Amino acid sequence: MEREITVEDVRAAAARIEGHVVKTPMAKSRTLSELIGAEVWLKFENYQFTAAYKERGALNKLCQLTEEEKKRGVIAASAGNHAQAVAYHGARLGIPVTIVMPTATPTIKVEQTEGHGATVVLEGKVFDDAYAHAQALADEKGYVFVHPFDDPDVIAGQGTVGLEMLAKVPDLDVLVVPIGGGGLMSGIAIAARAANPDIEIVGVEAAMFPAMKNILEGKTSVMGGDTLAEGIAVKEPGRITRAIIGKLVDRIELVEEAAIEHAVALLVGIEKTVVEGAGAAGLAHLLADPQAYAGKKVGTVLCGGNIDPHLLSNVLVRELVRAGRIARLKIEAEDRPGALAAITAKFQECRVNIIETNHHRVFTALPAKDTLIEVECEARDAAAIDGLIEALEGCGFKVRREAIV
Repeated sequence: MEREITVEDVRAAAARIEGHVVKTPMAKSRTLSELIGAEVWLKFENYQFTAAYKERGALNKLCQLTEEEKKRGVIAASAGNHAQAVAYHGARLGIPVTIVMPTATPTIKVEQTEGHGATVVLEGKVFDDAYAHAQALADEKGYVFVHPFDDPDVIAGQGTVGLEMLAKVPDLDVLVVPIGGGGLMSGIAIAARAANPDIEIVGVEAAMFPAMKNILEGKTSVMGGDTLAEGIAVKEPGRITRAIIGKLVDRIELVEEAAIEHAVALLVGIEKTVVEGAGAAGLAHLLADPQAYAGKKVGTVLCGGNIDPHLLSNVLVRELVRAGRIARLKIEAEDRPGALAAITAKFQECRVNIIETNHHRVFTALPAKDTLIEVECEARDAAAIDGLIEALEGCGFKVRREAIV
């Protein structure tokens, strides 16, 4: 039976890792507070050296290994952030590190982990597959297995995030924390309940992977999919963590992909900070359900910032589409000289910039004498594109606008 993890364990972890991880800022976001109607405080764990909170638990675990265990080396399974944490601090402490990662792990996370000197093994489609392979290698090679979340020392280390949050803002009404395997949520909940037994604690999972919610609420929701929040895409959360969360956390909420994308984009636009999908899950929930937090003082953790640059660019462009500033218009026109010129003239009049155009004459249901002109365009605001569509239709063109959900 695992020993009970207490706030004293979390405080001991804080002393142990002092000076070796960043005491990240916790700041009130004026703009997000106005959008949500609550006082919103952000804990910038994406400012850690490896850009995620995982350093705290990994270092607390590594510091307590025996010299013989350090010599044998350690192994971990991770979608990325735990991998970098173990690799970085393992190298710093002179401990050989092997990391098993799912094959779909973003390239930036693989490269950064290897850059810290770890041996990376790619195995399995999701975390659970990588986890099983890492355990097999640990048994075969004699490595010490460093669990990403279901370990008392790791949980205690992650709980130092909560200590710092409540030291900065002792009178928080609510904590909103992402949940994957549950290590961060468990550690924070232990620290928070000790500081304020009445604080409201809310966990957030990606809607595609409601693993902890399923277990604690006795549900069997289907899991799987290409979530932007791959860092919390866990099908089997921890056994230690589920017991802690079941006891200390008030409820678990789910967030859809569009909400996660929106949160990532807003953090870039408003806070000028890069956060991965998992790291933005807490804010995504606040933005999706602001009435639940109206007038409250809310803290959430931006728990990681390792997102592939190309994926980030896609998220930001998709946000512009949702905001109505970028559009794809399908315009039906007669296939004759001057038709395109008439269309582009309206773009100029409405001050809408054309990004790309395509003519479709064959793969279309239009009459053979007509053409479908597909135009991607950008404007200063949604009203400008709405005005363009009205102007085109006023000239007799039929216009359809594509949308994303």
